[in-house]
Amino acid sequence: MLALEESGSATARTGWRPQHLVLDGDGGARGTMPLYLKSHSMGEYVFDQGWAEAYQRAGGAYYPKLQSAVPFTPVTGPRLMPRDPSDREGEALLAAAAIDLAGKRRASSVHATFLPEEQWARLGAESWLRRTDQQFQFFNEGYRDFQDFLAALASRKRKAIRHEREGALAGGVEVEALTGSDLTEEAWDAFFEFYMDTGSRKWGRPYLNREFFSLIGESMPDRIVLVLARKNGRPIAGALNFVGSDTLYGRYWGATEPQPFLHFELCYYQAIDWALARGLARVEAGAQGEHKLARGYRPVTTYSAHWIGDPGLRRAVASYLERERREVAREQANLAEHVPFRQRTEEQE
Repeated sequence: MLALEESGSATARTGWRPQHLVLDGDGGARGTMPLYLKSHSMGEYVFDQGWAEAYQRAGGAYYPKLQSAVPFTPVTGPRLMPRDPSDREGEALLAAAAIDLAGKRRASSVHATFLPEEQWARLGAESWLRRTDQQFQFFNEGYRDFQDFLAALASRKRKAIRHEREGALAGGVEVEALTGSDLTEEAWDAFFEFYMDTGSRKWGRPYLNREFFSLIGESMPDRIVLVLARKNGRPIAGALNFVGSDTLYGRYWGATEPQPFLHFELCYYQAIDWALARGLARVEAGAQGEHKLARGYRPVTTYSAHWIGDPGLRRAVASYLERERREVAREQANLAEHVPFRQRTEEQE
């Protein structure tokens, strides 16, 4: 988050005005809560633009709102962060402080997105509305390597992945994973070109600036894996990943030259390969994307909580979220039946 703010990517000018809360306690901060005052709903991956439009048609002002999240990053993690994770009172005080700040800033609402399920449930027991969505994540079920993972798939899916990997590297394409001191400014220059191309087509205006990538390269190089594809020695595509304690987080991708299946290779297969080689438990490849299912990623529920001040808007959103939660659960159950893994036979059991 520091690099996002220091680079100017997440600032008041871009619609992300920092309002981070610090809960005082004996001997220092008792807890913190990342918080931004926002004038739009871009870069959040939990979509509430429909709520904003409906409220505006009814004569209300949805913006500004308060957002507790890591900007531009659909990663699950605590948003109410007492120094002692078991400090439920501190957690409740932070939530209450966010609502109080909403009143002072004349914000319509407070949104805490990509929460751990336990924190989501506790906020839901108070005055917050509960929302669910889904991501697709790869789970390391004790695989020795990528070939061991492939062996767990149904034959047709296994052949399809091999075909895609071969196609991605056709025509002399070479792939390398850069981390640590290998993350040079030349590598960032190449990746930023890819990022800008994809961002311009997907969002109209990319969220991150070039300085951000230099800052993270300086401050956390060993927590970054930049996968670059080269053709005839020239970079043509790249995918950026961050390394957590037990998870590889895939974030941004881009390419300046078309190559069949290269997106799947760089974003999904290289990520799985890298994670398995280092014994990581999961690969989290970002928001949405049912196409990930056929490539070994499973549907996972994500959670967010929303406090809305206006009683009328709150009732309307609560009714909508109740229906949406049921639909998310139905869709997830249906998708879980279509994972590409082999069905175990009675003899295997």
